[in-house]
Order: sequence, then C-alpha cells, then structure tokens
Amino acid sequence: MRTTVRRHLGKVVAGTAIAVAATAAMVAVTLPGTAGADGTGGSTGQAAGAAAGQQGAGQGAGQQGGAAAVEPGVVEEAPAEGARGKGRDPLTDDEITRVERIALNRQLLDASENVDGDRGPQRLSVDLAEPEADEVDDADAPRRAEVTFYDYKDDTLVTKTVNLDTGKVESTGTQQGVQPPLSSAEQDEAARLLIADPLGAGLKADYKDATGKELTSPDQLVLAGMVYRASPGAQPAAFDQCGVHRCVRLLPKVKNGPWIDARSLVIDLSTRTVGRLTG
Repeated sequence: MRTTVRRHLGKVVAGTAIAVAATAAMVAVTLPGTAGADGTGGSTGQAAGAAAGQQGAGQGAGQQGGAAAVEPGVVEEAPAEGARGKGRDPLTDDEITRVERIALNRQLLDASENVDGDRGPQRLSVDLAEPEADEVDDADAPRRAEVTFYDYKDDTLVTKTVNLDTGKVESTGTQQGVQPPLSSAEQDEAARLLIADPLGAGLKADYKDATGKELTSPDQLVLAGMVYRASPGAQPAAFDQCGVHRCVRLLPKVKNGPWIDARSLVIDLSTRTVGRLTG
C-alpha cells in the first residue's frame, strides 16, 4: 500500500516506518517497519518505545495466579534443579522455571494481583544477577537470578534475588513509582481494554478499513507499547497518577498490514480505564 489512508484515529500508516512526535515523557518514537512482533526495524533501525518482544513475560505469574487450589507446601518447595548454566552463562530454561517457583512464595501469591486481576503478581522478567563486589573475579561465585514482579493490588514493584546454588531467596525489595518496560501480557491486556472501551471505536474502525474484518482480540494485532508517565499539566487530571499507576500507550499494527496511530490514547492498567490525551 503506497498511500496514507486518513481514518478515524487520524491515520492508518503503511510503509516501512513513521517518525512520531513526542509528548510527555517521550522525545521521539519511530515506529518499526517490519511485521515482526519485536518492535524493531524500519528504515532508521530504531526501536518503537519499550521493548515489545519480551518473550513470555508475565505468563508465569498469570499461570500461578489461576483459580486452581495450591497443594500444601508446593509453592515453597524448590523444584528439581534441571539443566544448569555456569558462571556468567545465560540462565537456562530450567533455571528460570526453578527461580520463578522459588521467588513466588505462598505469601506473595495470596496477597497480590496480576494485570488480569487474578491471584498472584504479574511476572515481568527473570535475569542473571550481577555478582557481588567481592565475587567479580571468583570463578566459583554463586549464580544468582533477579526476578521482578508487579503487584497490581497496590502498584508495587517486587524484586527478589535467588541464589541458584542454595535455592534460597537472598533479598527482597519493594518499590512504588518505578515502572520497568511492559511485558507482552500487559500489552495484550491494554489492547483488550482499549478494544472493549468506547474510545477504542476509532481503532476498530481503522482496523476494519485496513482489513475488511472486525477487530475483536489483541491476537489480531502486532503490539508495541510504552509506559506513560504523567507530566504536570500535560494531560487530563485522570492521568495524574500515571507513573504511580501502570499506564500504557500502544502502537498497534495490523498483522501483515499498516500501523494504526493510537498515540492519543492512554490505558491505565491499574484502574483498567482508558482516556484520551489533550493537545
């Protein structure tokens, strides 16, 4: 498609990339030009907002937060070690699974909520932790992993450091007002809320113009997204808590099709509401 189609949200953009002007916390965003879900590419090679390709982020916590009853002792019990890396090797799949289960103890599971409002926090990431200062040159230093969760019940970022050698949680930290990049599960939920909201009518109309089909699910889109933070006086009062709340601006793309400009809309995942920026 070589032409720009101006529709209900302002424009449906076809082509390899578009440069978008910044508002609030962004100076500039370049929409990617490939059809991939990693949010990278385009003629400039820049990324579109936050990292959209975090694989499986948030899924573990969502599964842990299901309605099924947890058998006594299962959550606290460390699983079998499985395949293990060495030194500064990337975490293996077995290590990631084991670390998640160690970090997600019964207290955290029962007292928190994920992005869907289900029991258990939203898992954001599992990363190899940096060694302690006195362990930098120690070839036998213990491997540690840092697990981050977001608790939507009270908008708290929870970080746990797990020693992979001992299977123990060595430290736990909680912070509010800290907003790391969005997980793919959070982007999907933001799109789901937008599609269901009256303010999503323009997105759905643009999708139908581009495809001839109705937009009913985030699965029909390739999504990139970024955390939105409030700037004093730069947005409606409804968004003043964004930054304490977890708020999202989406960059939706029709699969194998054009990008749809939805930058004027903000989804507050903490309150599950949608609003429009002014100006």
